[in-house]
Amino acid sequence: MNMTTMVPFVKWAGGKRQMLEQLGIRMPETYGGYYEPFVGGGALVLSLAPEKAVLNDINQELVHTYREIRDHLDALLVLLSSMDTVTCTKEFYYEMRERYNEKHRLAEYDTEMAALFIYLNKHCFNGLYRVNTRGEFNVPWNQKLSVRSMDMENIKAISAYLKSVTITCRDFEKALEDVKKGDFVYFDSPYAPLNPTSFDSYTKEGFTEEEHRRLAELFRRLTDQGVYCMLTNHNTELIRELYEGFLIEEIDVRRAINSDPKKRKGKEVIIRNYGEQIQHS
Repeated sequence: MNMTTMVPFVKWAGGKRQMLEQLGIRMPETYGGYYEPFVGGGALVLSLAPEKAVLNDINQELVHTYREIRDHLDALLVLLSSMDTVTCTKEFYYEMRERYNEKHRLAEYDTEMAALFIYLNKHCFNGLYRVNTRGEFNVPWNQKLSVRSMDMENIKAISAYLKSVTITCRDFEKALEDVKKGDFVYFDSPYAPLNPTSFDSYTKEGFTEEEHRRLAELFRRLTDQGVYCMLTNHNTELIRELYEGFLIEEIDVRRAINSDPKKRKGKEVIIRNYGEQIQHS
């Protein structure tokens, strides 16, 4: 597998696989280091495989899984293959979910926890990552008896690529402390709510309006420092207000993770502090 054909090893809320072409044509022609402070499933970085990358996420379990894929791939593959030999009945799924939550309670961040993280993502409803107030994974089974937890070739390519990547678990601002002029930052930021009651919080910490305002201030500071910045989010009044003065382009998207199929279409914006409007034919 060519590294440029790598795809995410998990399905993640707000994943950008369907927007890769739109994002790709809006990348700066050249840049120094590559930074993603909200890496999630990592669709863009895995499609580009930049040489000098710093990947960050506040989700400790996700970051742990990235590191296990990088550092302990062989042991991880043994565990995942073993799980995949068992038919994923409802009973087995909930047994695996309880095992994962037990490790979470005991803070056992080991290879088995990473294997369970991937397994549950592939066998839970809609590939959704959601936790309760205690931080326990609580997504139900997807009712599919036979689903492969991994593409062996893909996960090996990801492991090889990640060996040259810095992976951190910090606040988004701290994750960008070393950014320099000419570097590129892609903010796949947590979604601003489409309405005040919508549920867009996939970690127990959530991402408040105050956080969105802090992020926009950081975007402006980095712009002043000569850093290339690109950000994606819902097309909402709040987002347009926060990034007024920057290049804002609207894109049609499908929302893969939504319990209501009618709400799986929507509009997002790609915001940049460089470049020109992309002309559509």
